[in-house]
Amino acid sequence: MNRTDGTETSTLWSDGWYQHAMPVASPNFGPRPAQTAVDLVVLHSISLPPGEYGGDAVGRLFCNQLDLDQHPYFQRLAGLRVSSHFYIRRHGELLQFVSADERAWHAGASSYGESNNCNDNSIGVELEGIEGGLFEPDQYETLVALCSAILQRYPITAIAGHEHVAPVRKTDPGAGFDWRLLQQGLGLDSRFFPEREMSRVGARA
Repeated sequence: MNRTDGTETSTLWSDGWYQHAMPVASPNFGPRPAQTAVDLVVLHSISLPPGEYGGDAVGRLFCNQLDLDQHPYFQRLAGLRVSSHFYIRRHGELLQFVSADERAWHAGASSYGESNNCNDNSIGVELEGIEGGLFEPDQYETLVALCSAILQRYPITAIAGHEHVAPVRKTDPGAGFDWRLLQQGLGLDSRFFPEREMSRVGARA
């Protein structure tokens, strides 16, 4: 996919905010280090409580507004300050919490390629779901459209999962995520994706 700096790109983005996403501003962000190229997309899965869909708990978590008394699981999230740039719900709705020009707090201790702190150079995308579970066609449709727009705007060289940038700590989005579907939807060479996932794709083909 060719990246452009023309009118189409400029109409899709304004100060790092994507026009096809619902903006819900999170306070959990900061500036990226100077001269840092935004060259990585990190995919996650999340649901709160785990396995329950359709509520507003994820958005509240990213905005430091989660009611810890609403569910016993939420107590373990006390004091947590996290955010993601984007969140794709089960039916494809897209929310944006942090400008893609800014540094969101989604990857934690992580490394990928030449980056030793993936929050610095990545855009985080959360998919409503559970680790290892399947995702909905509407989510893939939104994800392909979003990644296409990101590729037009930023010098992306890789798309990986949280499990690939923090393999000791994380396992999301997990085995239920269809990397081949994403690759085909974007029309990207396999070098953009984790080698492990592309090897699995080749084995299933």
